[in-house]
Amino acid sequence: MSTHFVSMNPELEAYLTAHSTRRDALLHELATETAQLGEVQVMQIAELQGSLMSLLTRSISAVRAIEIGTFTGYSAICIARALPEHGSLICCDVSDEWTAMARRYFARAGVAHKIDLRIGPALQTLRALPVEPLFDLGFIDADKVNQRNYYEEVLLRLRSGGLLLIDNVLRDGRVLDTSDQDPSLVAVRDCNDAVAADPRVEVAMLPLADGLTVIRKR
Repeated sequence: MSTHFVSMNPELEAYLTAHSTRRDALLHELATETAQLGEVQVMQIAELQGSLMSLLTRSISAVRAIEIGTFTGYSAICIARALPEHGSLICCDVSDEWTAMARRYFARAGVAHKIDLRIGPALQTLRALPVEPLFDLGFIDADKVNQRNYYEEVLLRLRSGGLLLIDNVLRDGRVLDTSDQDPSLVAVRDCNDAVAADPRVEVAMLPLADGLTVIRKR
C-alpha cells in the first residue's frame, strides 16, 4: 500500500471541497438541475475540480481559452469567470439540448459575453481554426474515442507556457484493466501514454474526481 496518497471517502472528499472553495449558489443550482437529467449527470465535473480550474486559469493570467465538451456549462462558467472582462472562451459541443441549459446559466453568471458556443463536431471546429498560438488554456472533456485527436489539435493552438487539462483519465480505475478493450477506454489509455511520453509538454496526472491531467506546453 502506497503511503503517498490518502484513501478517499465521502467525508474526506467533503472536507477537501469545503476547504478548497466557497460554495457558489449559482453553480450549486446548476449542479442540482443537471442531476435531474438522470445518468448523464456524471458528465458534470466535480465542485473541487471546478475550483482548481478557476485557480489555474487565473494563475497563468489566461485571456483566451477553449473547451471541448461543455454539457450544461459548469466547467465553462468556472473558466469564464476566471478570465478578464475582455477574455474569450470557445465552447465546443454537439448537443443543443444540454447547451440550452448552459446558455441560461452563462447569462445568469454574467459571462455570456465571454463565451462563443459552437455546436458541431469539435474536430471540425478545431481544424477550422488557424494553426497558431490562439489559446492560453484548454480543457478536454468530450467523447473519449477522440481524446488524443483533441489533444493534438488543441496543443497545436496552445501558446508556449499555456495549460491543457484533460478530464476522465482514470475511467473509474479501469485504465489498469488491460483485459477491458472497450474502444473508449483503449483510447483513453492511448492518450494517457502519448501525453506522458510527449517531449513537447510537462505533465502531472492528478487523482482528482475521475482523474485530471494537467499539461504545460513547453
